[in-house]
Amino acid sequence: MKIVIADDLPASAADLLRAEGWEVDQQSGRPLEQLRADVRDAAAIVVRSATKVDAALIEHARELRVIARAGTGVDNVDVKAASARGIVVMNAPGANSISVAELAVGLILSLARHVPAADAAMKQGRWEKKRFQGEELRDKTLGLAGLGRIGQEVARRVAPFGMRVIAHDPFISTDVADDLGVQLVTLDELFARADYLSLHMPSTSTTRKLVNAARLAKAKRGIRLVNTARGDLIDEAALADAIEAGQVAGAALDVYETEPPADQRLQRLPQVIATPHIAASTREAQELVGIETTAALRDFLRDGVIRNAVNFPSVSAEEHARLAPFLVLGERLGSFVAQLTGARIQGLGVRYYGELAQGKNELLASAVLVGLFRPILSSGVSAVNARTVAKDRGIEVIESHSSRPRNHTRLLSVKLTTSEGERWVEGAVFDRAAPRLVLLDGIPIDAPLEGSMIVLRNSDQPGVIGDVGTVLGRHGVNIGTFALGRSGQQAVGVVNVDEAVELPDEVLQEIRKVRAVQDARLVRV
Repeated sequence: MKIVIADDLPASAADLLRAEGWEVDQQSGRPLEQLRADVRDAAAIVVRSATKVDAALIEHARELRVIARAGTGVDNVDVKAASARGIVVMNAPGANSISVAELAVGLILSLARHVPAADAAMKQGRWEKKRFQGEELRDKTLGLAGLGRIGQEVARRVAPFGMRVIAHDPFISTDVADDLGVQLVTLDELFARADYLSLHMPSTSTTRKLVNAARLAKAKRGIRLVNTARGDLIDEAALADAIEAGQVAGAALDVYETEPPADQRLQRLPQVIATPHIAASTREAQELVGIETTAALRDFLRDGVIRNAVNFPSVSAEEHARLAPFLVLGERLGSFVAQLTGARIQGLGVRYYGELAQGKNELLASAVLVGLFRPILSSGVSAVNARTVAKDRGIEVIESHSSRPRNHTRLLSVKLTTSEGERWVEGAVFDRAAPRLVLLDGIPIDAPLEGSMIVLRNSDQPGVIGDVGTVLGRHGVNIGTFALGRSGQQAVGVVNVDEAVELPDEVLQEIRKVRAVQDARLVRV
């Protein structure tokens, strides 16, 4: 397996991947044409912020399964294009939280005590003690726009200074805020009450230009602003105007709308402290980001565990271990039922019984869809894009949970609706053994769900098994197992045959001519 590391990463992070015996191609700053050639046969690419993983690069990487961004954001990754190809995009959201929070607090202190300006004056030989009179943080109000990992770390660090902390974050519970001693408020109230305002929000369509002329005009006069999050959260021209007008007392910025900034107006204001996007640039953060990124990448490629994905639900190792046998079952059921019909697919129903009816099992339906599409689509399909593929093709997916007692404690039911009717299969896993087919078109059966299978539907009459066996024997096809299910006047059968033997279509045609056989299909899972 080949992994391309396109940006700088600690040696310890790359060694984590090499320890698995994988080929690691580590080189930063390579020309675009070389990068395109290098990723063509790569299963994964790891980047920081320098390399852009756009749709064109993704198109060149035909074997790509995962894109790992060693950092918090994924602004340099075309997540939509990756998702369309079924590629997992993951990042390392919490690894640099402490470093970013510490810089934010350092910038708050620097604003309060004019540290950079005082230092610059001293280096120029000027003693201006009276000019740099500051203020205490004690009894001041810090507003946090965003109370995620970094915002919470900032709140913990300013508490000993005696600051009051308020925050706006519609996705944080009051219990979390209460534990931190933080009061949740509206965005307008945040600007109106804060003496210092620190931004810790992602860049989205609703947060871009969050700090604008209208909002700054309503803010508490003399507010000081800190941004270590994303540059486009601030309308920089509006902020410069507000500082020059005296509405905003100062700002400390580590991120900018354009990096490096093309317009230096804001950075050159004496009330502004500017740093070159260094919030996560600590030895500890870089090491931790690298290790967390490659560990998540390794767990996905080796075990299928998905953590820190931005385009797919993350699954813990424990949850993945619980679901793993049933993910295999779901994919095989989907593949099995897809090969039972050549008709146009209209809908898919997935129902969970017993223990599978408990908890979140959305991954299982995605696994069924993967199995369903792989026999009929030439383009790549994975759990990441399976639901989108279904939606694009007008296939309705319905999931349901049932508490109705069944013969099996963990049962997965799949019903495929087509233009010619329904095909219904159910499967189970017994004591972590291989998946079994336990129901076929409403008729109970017990057959291994693996390998090459001839699936029969016939009237329940004597001699069918013998006649089918005679046909296969005449063509040199060895039977592994023969499972039979009966209900009323109908019967179904699953004949497992040797994988190595090619099964010409005339064999199936001959089986279909057997007395009482209504249908015979070859299924491979």
